Amino acid sequence: MLVIPEGKPVLDQAAALEMGMTCVCFNLRKASRRITQLYDAALRPTGLRVTQLTLLAAIRVLEPVSMNGLAGAVVMDRTTLTRNLKPLNKRGLIEIQRGNDQRTRKLTITDEGHRVLVKAFPLWQRAQGRIVRGLGDETWKSLLSGLSALVSTT
Repeated sequence: MLVIPEGKPVLDQAAALEMGMTCVCFNLRKASRRITQLYDAALRPTGLRVTQLTLLAAIRVLEPVSMNGLAGAVVMDRTTLTRNLKPLNKRGLIEIQRGNDQRTRKLTITDEGHRVLVKAFPLWQRAQGRIVRGLGDETWKSLLSGLSALVSTT
C-alpha cells in the first residue's frame, strides 16, 4: 500500500484507485455534481440554481424560519447558508427580518419568490422525473431511504 522510492512515502496506485472507487464522500459528491448540472440546466429559465431552489422550498415549508432553524433543516453551516441566501435576498425572493432579538433573523418568501417558485416547480418536476426514471422506482426509493438514514445517523 505504501511505496517508499528514494525515501519518500508514496501511496500505491492501487490503493489510490481503491479509494476513488469506494470512497463514500467522493462518489456521493461526484453524483451530486452530475445531478446538480441536470437540475441547473432544467431551472435555467427561472434564473435559479438548484441549491437556491431547495433553499427557497425549505423556507416555504418552514416559514417563518430562523437562520439557525433553516441551517439545521438543510444541514448547512450558517456561513455557507448566509452566502447562499444573498442572491435570493438580492433578487427580492426572500425577506430577512429581525427576529425577537438583535441576534436572530426570520426568513420568509416574498410575492416575487412565490412567483418564481411556482414557475420553477414544473421544471423541477421534469428534471426529477428524468432522474427517477433513469434510476428506476425501486432503486430511487432504496437510495432515498439510504440517504435519509445516512443524514440521520452521522
